[in-house]
Amino acid sequence: MGGPYRSTPLILLLLLLFLSVFVNVSATRPGFLYTRTTPRCTPKYWSSRKEAWPKMVPQTSTVSKVFGSRARERFRSDLTLLEATARSDRGDAFRGLLKQASASLLNSYARKGFPYAPWAVKTLVIKALVSEEAAALQAQHFYIANEGCN
Repeated sequence: MGGPYRSTPLILLLLLLFLSVFVNVSATRPGFLYTRTTPRCTPKYWSSRKEAWPKMVPQTSTVSKVFGSRARERFRSDLTLLEATARSDRGDAFRGLLKQASASLLNSYARKGFPYAPWAVKTLVIKALVSEEAAALQAQHFYIANEGCN
């Protein structure tokens, strides 16, 4: 007379005990939720002003003063490094170069162990301004260094 549904309360109790183990575990770990914080070396991070900029390159520094006359020929003379880190670079190799180079320059001053020295960043930018291909390639190198830095 008990039929197949007689053990239902026992199965429910076992199921609740089994699930309670996972509830306790998920309270201590983030679980399967994907969270991503902005890495500390990207142009987005530097443009967010979450950290003080190195004294060697204040936010108001212009691209032309930092990277020289070749940069002044390519970009606005009053364009600041802060604006350069915040602007869109889609489809423009020179804008991409400037965005990644600005972050790399900041990282070279602020992050111990960054793969580029400040003088190297400036020199590589000047060399890369000769063509779109050179700019895109150097922007990619700076991007890799910026993303891989802590």
